[in-house]
Amino acid sequence: MTRDENSKTGLKQGLVNYGDEGFSLFLRKAFIKGAGYSDDALNRTIVGIVNTGSDYNPCHGNAPQLIEAVKRGVMLEGGLPIVFPTVSIAESFSNPTSMYLRNLMAIDTEEMIRAQPMDSVVLIGGCDKTVPAQLMGAVSANLPLIQLVTGAMLTSGHRGVRVGACTDCRRYWGMYRGQEIDDQEIDEVNGKLVGSVGTCSVMGTASTMACLSEAMGIALPGSASPPAVTADRMRVAENSGRQAVINARAGVTPDRILTEKAFENALRVLLAIGGSTNGIIHLTAIAGRMGYEIDLEMFDRMGRDTPVLVDLKPSGQHYMEDLHRAGGLPTVLRELKPLLHLDALTVSGRTLGEEIDAVATFEQQVVYRFDQPLYPSGGIAFLRGNLAPGGAIIKQSAADPELMEHEGRAVVFEDAADMAARIDDPELDVEADDILVLKSIGPVGAPGMPEAGYLPIPRKLARQGIRDMVRISDGRMSGTAAGTIVLHVTPESALGGPLALVRSGDRIRLSVNARSLDLLVDEAELEHRRQQWQAPVIIAERGYRKLFLEQITQADQGCDFAFLRPPMRDRRIPHRQEE
Repeated sequence: MTRDENSKTGLKQGLVNYGDEGFSLFLRKAFIKGAGYSDDALNRTIVGIVNTGSDYNPCHGNAPQLIEAVKRGVMLEGGLPIVFPTVSIAESFSNPTSMYLRNLMAIDTEEMIRAQPMDSVVLIGGCDKTVPAQLMGAVSANLPLIQLVTGAMLTSGHRGVRVGACTDCRRYWGMYRGQEIDDQEIDEVNGKLVGSVGTCSVMGTASTMACLSEAMGIALPGSASPPAVTADRMRVAENSGRQAVINARAGVTPDRILTEKAFENALRVLLAIGGSTNGIIHLTAIAGRMGYEIDLEMFDRMGRDTPVLVDLKPSGQHYMEDLHRAGGLPTVLRELKPLLHLDALTVSGRTLGEEIDAVATFEQQVVYRFDQPLYPSGGIAFLRGNLAPGGAIIKQSAADPELMEHEGRAVVFEDAADMAARIDDPELDVEADDILVLKSIGPVGAPGMPEAGYLPIPRKLARQGIRDMVRISDGRMSGTAAGTIVLHVTPESALGGPLALVRSGDRIRLSVNARSLDLLVDEAELEHRRQQWQAPVIIAERGYRKLFLEQITQADQGCDFAFLRPPMRDRRIPHRQEE
C-alpha cells in the first residue's frame, strides 16, 4: 500500500495554522533556508534522524558517526536528512532509575515526530531503555520508521583474561566483596571492563532489544550484532538511511510490520537468545502501544519448546562481537525457522523467511543447533502462586540448577535503604539456604522499578564462598546479571501485594519446574497481616513524578503510562492453542 498521493509530504506536513496555509509554508521555508538549504533540497523526501547523543551516555558515543552515515544513505537515495534531538537515557547516569525516565523519552520521541515535518524517521538508540522508549513513541505516531541500534562495545582484557561489561563487572565486584581480590586489582579492572563506546558486550538488555528489533522486522536484517566501532555498523547506518527513504515513498508504516506474527517471533527470539528479563517488560509495552496484550502464561508455554541456543554471557561464555562473527541474529533465526512466522514483513521490504534464506551458512561455535541446544527450554520462566498472584519471572538459563527447586527461610528487607543498611552487617541472621526478599522496589514503590532485584550476597556469606542464593523482589535486574533471582512480583508490595506481608522467618517455596512461588503461611495469618498493613507514604506534589505515580502500570502491562495505551484489541499474544 502506498501513501495517498493527495496526502501532504515533506515540508507541507503539519503546518502551523495562521489561517493562511500558503503563508505558513512560506514562513517555514524562509526560516529553514537560513540554514543554507536550497529549494531542490527542501522539495525532497524528508527523513528525520533522532539524535540521542550525550556526553553522559557512552553507549551512544558513536552517535555522530552513525548520524553522518545515515545522512549519507538518505542522500544517496535522493532524500533530505534532518537531524533532531530527544531525551537521552544512560543506564548508569539516570536517577532514580533509567526505567523511571523511559516513558518520558517515549513521550518526547512521539511528540517530536508528530510536531515536525518528516516522511519517515530513523531512531538511533542503544542503551537499555532507549530502544523500547523510541519504539513505544514512534509506533504511536505510526510514521514509517527504522530502528538503528548503536551496537555493542568491544571487549578488553585484564591480566590475560578477556573481559567486557557488564557481567564481568558483577563477577569481579563479587570477588572483591568476597576478598578474593584486593583494592589495587579492583581499581585496575575498573579501567579494563569497557573497551570502547557502545552498549554492554553481553546479552544484556541493550543487546536483547537489538536482537528483538531485528526479529520483529523493525530494524534491518543483520543489524543487531555489529559492534559500535566497526565499519559494519556504519554500513548498517547508511543502509538504514537509504531504506528509510524507500519506505517513506512506499508508506510502510509500523502497523504493517509490528503485527501479531512479528511479536510472536520476537518472543521466540527472546527465549532462544537467553535474553534479558527486561525484554518481556519492554515487549509488553511496545505491543500495548499497538493494541496487543502479551499472555505471559502462553509465553511460558512457548518457552517449554523453545531452547536457548546462544552461548553468550550471562547464560553462556561468549560476547556480542563473537555472535557477530558467527553470523549475527540470522544464524539464530535459521535454527529457529520451524518455530517462526516466516511470512512476517520486515522493513527491508522482504519477509523474514526471505531474509534468512539470503544469508550464507557456515560453521561457528556461538549459536547451538536446535536439536543440540545450550539449554533445553527458554531462558525465562513465568511463575505464579500466592506470593505472586499476578505473576513473576525468573531467568532460568542464568540460575543455579540446584536452587530452582528450593524451600527456605525468608530474610526480609523492607526497601532498598534497609537492605543497604543491613546486608553487610556481621550480625545479620542469614544462612546460605535462606531466601533474600526485598520489598518496595516496584514501579510505584521505588519509584521506577530499579534493577535492585540483583541483591548482593551478604558479605559474611560472600567471604565463605557463597555465590548464589534465591532472591525475590518486585523489582528488575540488569540483563547482564546472573543468579537464582525472582523478579517482577505482581502486584508490587507498595500496592499491598502479598510480597508486602512477608516477614523474616517465613518459609517460601520456589519450584521453577512447577512454575510456582508460594509463601508457606496460613491464610488466617495472612489476613491478619493484611489488616495491619499500612500503605507507604509516597508524595509527589508536582511534575513528572506526580504524572508517573498517577499513571504507571504494573510489570505485566509493561510499566507504561495508562493514558498512553490505546484500547486493547481482542487479541492476546501468543495465540492460545487448542488443548
